[in-house]
Amino acid sequence: MKLSPIVVFFLFIQLLSGQIQDKIDFVRAEVLIEPTPSENRIKGNVAYQFKVIEDVDSMYLDAVDIDFSIVYLDENKIDYDYNGKKIIIKTKMKKGDNHILEMEYISRPKQTVYFLGWDDGIEGNEQIWTQGQGKYTSHWLPSFDDMMEKVEFDLTIALKQDYSVIANGRLIQKKTLPDSKEYLWQFDMQKPMSSYLVGFAVGNFDKKSIQSGSGVPIELYFEPKDSIRVEPTYRYTKHIFDFLENEIGVSYPWQNYKQVPVQDFLYAGMENTTCTIFSNQYVVDSTAFVDKNYVNVNAHELAHQWFGDLVTETSSEHHWLHEGFATFYAYLTEKDIFGDDHFYWRLLETAEALKNFSEDDQGEALRNSSAGSLTFYEKGAWALVILKERVGVEAFKKGVKSYLEKYAFKNVTIPDFMTEMEKVSGIDLSSFEETWLQSPDFPYNQAVAFLAEENTSINTYFKLKNKIADLPESTETILKNVWDKLESNKLKEALTLEYGSELSSGFLATILRAGDLKVRQAVVLSQSKIPIELQREIEGLLKDKSYATVEAALYRLWTDFPENRHKYLDETDGIIGFPNKNLRLLWLTLALVTPEYNPDSKALYFDELSRYTGAEYHFETRLLAFQYLKTIGGFTDTILKNLVESCGHHVWHFKKSARKILDDFLRAEGSVERIKKLYPLLSQQEKQYLNKTLGE
Repeated sequence: MKLSPIVVFFLFIQLLSGQIQDKIDFVRAEVLIEPTPSENRIKGNVAYQFKVIEDVDSMYLDAVDIDFSIVYLDENKIDYDYNGKKIIIKTKMKKGDNHILEMEYISRPKQTVYFLGWDDGIEGNEQIWTQGQGKYTSHWLPSFDDMMEKVEFDLTIALKQDYSVIANGRLIQKKTLPDSKEYLWQFDMQKPMSSYLVGFAVGNFDKKSIQSGSGVPIELYFEPKDSIRVEPTYRYTKHIFDFLENEIGVSYPWQNYKQVPVQDFLYAGMENTTCTIFSNQYVVDSTAFVDKNYVNVNAHELAHQWFGDLVTETSSEHHWLHEGFATFYAYLTEKDIFGDDHFYWRLLETAEALKNFSEDDQGEALRNSSAGSLTFYEKGAWALVILKERVGVEAFKKGVKSYLEKYAFKNVTIPDFMTEMEKVSGIDLSSFEETWLQSPDFPYNQAVAFLAEENTSINTYFKLKNKIADLPESTETILKNVWDKLESNKLKEALTLEYGSELSSGFLATILRAGDLKVRQAVVLSQSKIPIELQREIEGLLKDKSYATVEAALYRLWTDFPENRHKYLDETDGIIGFPNKNLRLLWLTLALVTPEYNPDSKALYFDELSRYTGAEYHFETRLLAFQYLKTIGGFTDTILKNLVESCGHHVWHFKKSARKILDDFLRAEGSVERIKKLYPLLSQQEKQYLNKTLGE
């Protein structure tokens, strides 16, 4: 039977998809892109230099929904096949030959490149940024979804507007083209990396420049409106950099390092080589720093410059080599900054989470390529904690150094790392691998035994828990007898959170007066209702230097002492809180539902709360506003339009939450008719989603 050309092409594509393109070595890429934000479009040109390792008659690149205008091989136009996902060049090439493949194209990426704020009418709010982790860079740049192909990517970015541009490598020059009035930003990389680590950000940014102890230039970006938050946001950055270089034992492998916070980022951060992009929800003031700061994410993404960027996994089965290592070194960094107690109590927290996950879902092995974040990050970090104890500090550091130097700018597997550790330690680590890497269970008892031996306060914690379990009626007596002798605030915080609801008002008052900020916070968080004897002490928490504490105290006091609601609202008016405006949104909601509180300002309060559902605000702020407005039944047509728009947002968990709120709204009588009246104001995509939701 003779197959049709279409079937032959399909089978050829399927064959390519399962292959590693190891007969060709792509060495360098010169990339020129021109984003057009008004069209969510990128016009691009890329020239790849490559060497033929063995005779071949075809090659391919990954390219998702890209329109190619011209494809050249060694400056000669060449035919190609394209199926919407891969571009295939069929031509015979001999071993040892060097070639240049050049492509001109246009992409309209539906993911990976995000254009924000270009149509909201707010000047200075515009941003473009990328998130290519996994295999998504091919949505805007013909490249390689396979992490095994490492290339030196040199980017040039052309813009018609004079914004700041941040990308991989060193900025060689920024110049203006007089004829076209375009700005060109040209970046140079010196070493190869996997395609998913190519990234750039565009926006209205200023920067602060510092230098590591070893002389590496570090650029800290921020929006001009956040200038007073630069210090608390990037607090300890030089310390983090210097600590990791020393702890890892291998010099930072790239020519510089940059960090840029962006709006509505999908995750906490992303370790693009030399250019970490992170969520602007970590741009905080000194009060927010107490409860939510960038230190851990800062250290985690920087550690990836070694673990993930310098040495890169061959496949997701070996993802521990990225996320477990970055998490582990971030925890070590926090230990160096915040102390032993912080480190060991954080490990206890993750051990409890892993234990619960293992019991509920039967756990996941670290070698499971489909494992989730809790496994790769937290179980992965725990595996390294135990491995370091097993082989000893000196052997561990020597093994890590040997591993990084041997496989620098290459791809690795877990056996590669374990072989280095066994070599330097002289220890058979097969039992470690079986327990920590191959078993789906989390060895909780082993973890707790380790913590109890290493940390006195955790040891005391478990002894007290056991004692209270035997004598639950004596909980307060047991704690009173030891409280003044406890030196660890982390221990006091944990005990208060766990047993605070069982303690007398007198004892809680003593804890409040003598406790540190987090211990005081634990008191209010532990109470389902504030005893009248504690009213004055809890009122004092409205002045604490913690937005989390003030939020909890305000809500609890407003609920439990309605006669003083005006007083509490007056005292907290004007406090914004975290970057997601948690306190302001709570305050506006409470002010709206408090009878007789500033009646002449109710409309202003509602307008402000409603405004926070708009697309110009961060999705965390929007979600809180939607939730509060749902609670008070305050959905206007404008809010509903914003809610429908949110149902197509690029951040999945926000989109999912918005859809749930909309579904709940549509159950109410008359709601469908209200939504249908909005159709003339909606985009075609929004109409299609509503039609599907309404079954039409």
